[in-house]
Amino acid sequence: MKRRITALAGGAALAAAALVPTNAQAAGDSATAVCNVPLGSVTATGGQRNFTVTANLPPTIEQGKTLAVYQPGQVRLSARQTSEPGPGGDDRYGYVVIGDALYSSGYRTTMTGDLDPENPPGLGRIGGGWTNFTAIELADYASQPLGNIHHTVLYGLRNDGVLFRWNQVSRGLRANGSYPGFASVKSMALIAKTPTYDTFLANTRGGALYTIRIPLTSPMKPIVTPVRTRTWQGFETLSAMACGKNGTLLLGIDKDSKTANLYAVGHANGTATVIQSRGLVPGTFDDPAYFRWVPISIFDIANGD
Repeated sequence: MKRRITALAGGAALAAAALVPTNAQAAGDSATAVCNVPLGSVTATGGQRNFTVTANLPPTIEQGKTLAVYQPGQVRLSARQTSEPGPGGDDRYGYVVIGDALYSSGYRTTMTGDLDPENPPGLGRIGGGWTNFTAIELADYASQPLGNIHHTVLYGLRNDGVLFRWNQVSRGLRANGSYPGFASVKSMALIAKTPTYDTFLANTRGGALYTIRIPLTSPMKPIVTPVRTRTWQGFETLSAMACGKNGTLLLGIDKDSKTANLYAVGHANGTATVIQSRGLVPGTFDDPAYFRWVPISIFDIANGD
């Protein structure tokens, strides 16, 4: 597991095994029962959880095991976490913010989904200066079928509205631009990864919903396009998963009411984007940090824009 954490801090490596991308196999762009959001969270006591939120009508949710990965109250932010199958269990790893620092987090499970005592949870400190960040996310893209075109980019949103970008390289993270103007953003969900750009769906405190397309060229110049102008201010967390060829299943979590709503979102097309409510998700959503579970990048499809 020390090798896994070191690899995450130093650079992403493609692997042969991965979770089955069931959502990418859906026939259309609208949500069907096969489409789901593999949701994860970190509890106040430091447990790492996994859920499957499925786009039935009404939505259904299935909870997996909660594993004691962190100390109580330790993790403030989490980017997507990868679950990579291997012999005898899964490697699970990703970036988290603890206090003022960014860390790589990793561990291994057994075949029964419990913590592997020979590869327990570990953290690798990457760097400080993260106190004022409100969101982080990883865009890890690999082309199909061979995965020979790829980029691994970490994004971070600071509370003054500056969006930062770092490239993951062999020796860690290398700054690759920033852009101001996002102070009103409450949450961002990655909906597209391509060879030339990444796209987020973001909601604002004023209730608007936007796409933020970020070309991979330098200097960093995001392209912001309105999708809706009101009613989206309630969500502190957005999480998205591909559904169909070009659609997205979007989960919005309202931490004030401790509720979550599910939406089927068509391919991004400004204010003409189709959004269909799938309804309220059962359960209480009050964990401090939420993220999405993903397979390795070649199987983590995102074509929402």
